[in-house]
Amino acid sequence: MPKIRVVVVDDSALVRSLLAEIINREPDMTCVGTAADPLAARETIRTLNPDVITLDVEMPRMDGLDFLARLMRLRPMPVVMVSTLTERGAETTLRALELGAVDFVAKPKIGIADGLHQLAHDITDKIRTAARAQVRRAPPPPERPAHGAAAPGSAPPVKAMGRLSTEKIVFIGASTGGTEATKEVLVQLPPDFPAVVITQHMPPGFTRSYAARLDGLCRIRVKEATDGERVLPGHAYIAPGGLHLSVERSGANYVARVRDGEPVNRHKPSVEVLFESAARVVGPNAFGVMLTGMGGDGAKAMRAMRDAGAWNICQDEASCVVFGMPREAIAAGAANEVLPLAQIAPRLIERLRATAGMALNRV
Repeated sequence: MPKIRVVVVDDSALVRSLLAEIINREPDMTCVGTAADPLAARETIRTLNPDVITLDVEMPRMDGLDFLARLMRLRPMPVVMVSTLTERGAETTLRALELGAVDFVAKPKIGIADGLHQLAHDITDKIRTAARAQVRRAPPPPERPAHGAAAPGSAPPVKAMGRLSTEKIVFIGASTGGTEATKEVLVQLPPDFPAVVITQHMPPGFTRSYAARLDGLCRIRVKEATDGERVLPGHAYIAPGGLHLSVERSGANYVARVRDGEPVNRHKPSVEVLFESAARVVGPNAFGVMLTGMGGDGAKAMRAMRDAGAWNICQDEASCVVFGMPREAIAAGAANEVLPLAQIAPRLIERLRATAGMALNRV
């Protein structure tokens, strides 16, 4: 197999050298060139035609986001962003993912050399994933609406759900490409939709900004989950980066459990942990959704959800950035349906309304 050809774009000579060294140590990839700023990168990319580029968010002569937007418009290709662990870095990274970057690596604020070497496995894994990703240019984000109003450019307003059992909960798992896929599902949901609980593979420092971003775009409220809080309809709860999220019973209520612990399937938060709690605690009142992502995290527990009576949907290959996680869940027999991303939210709404209708008919 030919090696993955990578160009590193970063204004720091030290970071360029370290990333090139990390890449060149891998037998299946090679750093074919580096650039100190986006203007130099344009010629380097044109000349070398790499498979993947790593791109620093903040650089001189041209903002990294401006460069990314132009690149994805004129020459779409897999990009792994290199960002800093700051609030501003998180906001910029989320915007980069909207523009079409496949994934990102958060470099440490201090101890760059040691920090990047510790992240070497993560960096090279993300480059491999990016090389296989389906690259698309994402549209610009919609303007921030008031709560209860549809986001501009999103799906037309949907009818309120009406009287649904508060026992119902939707569980979503996602990884690479999942920040935008999850957003597409959530923006279509009405404000009285049942509770949604989400594990998206993200590092500490990014999920709070991600939740706040979604909260401004969606009709439902979106927040980072906190330990012990009630899981309520009309709300979506996102697992904090670096912590596992699950759901437990407390009397008549469901509550969120946010815990530290060992990584599961190499991830923390892990979809397996969330979906296992769905199977164990929520059973037939659960709805599972597996979105785009690399690997098989959550597949086994999603099958347990189906065995417990949950209704599960997996995103189809054509609409995934990376089909790994849905593919593994489908192979495990976990999926009741396999749908394009744009059809998942309407199908959830339809299925929940049908379930409510059946319940009323039994009364």
